[in-house]
Amino acid sequence: MSWKPAGYTSASPYLIVRDAEATLRFLEDVFAANRLRVHYRKDGAGIEHAEARIDDTVIMMGEMPDAGEAHVHVYVANAEKTFAKAVDAGGQIVQELKRSGDGDYRGGVADGNGAVWWISTQEGYRE
Repeated sequence: MSWKPAGYTSASPYLIVRDAEATLRFLEDVFAANRLRVHYRKDGAGIEHAEARIDDTVIMMGEMPDAGEAHVHVYVANAEKTFAKAVDAGGQIVQELKRSGDGDYRGGVADGNGAVWWISTQEGYRE
């Protein structure tokens, strides 16, 4: 038996968000994420723990009403297309897409639920 679930990396970002269901929908709409495990609170008042896979990475999350802000950087094949999806999904632009000095074409979108998603494509990459 393995010491971690099959297909999981050894480290995963863990977000504390106000509404895990809203974050799961945002990840599905923007990054074509797949839901993995979702554990609801015994009293039915929300989600205790949830997971979604974006490409090769599992994002984990839990709910707290006063969640602070988290930041997650995600490499995608087409930053412009994904950035537009994030805005269409209700995200608020934190930083417009721009070419950075580190070789990335990157912009930030807040999901309105306590997380800022930094959407990036490495400049040398061509879709």
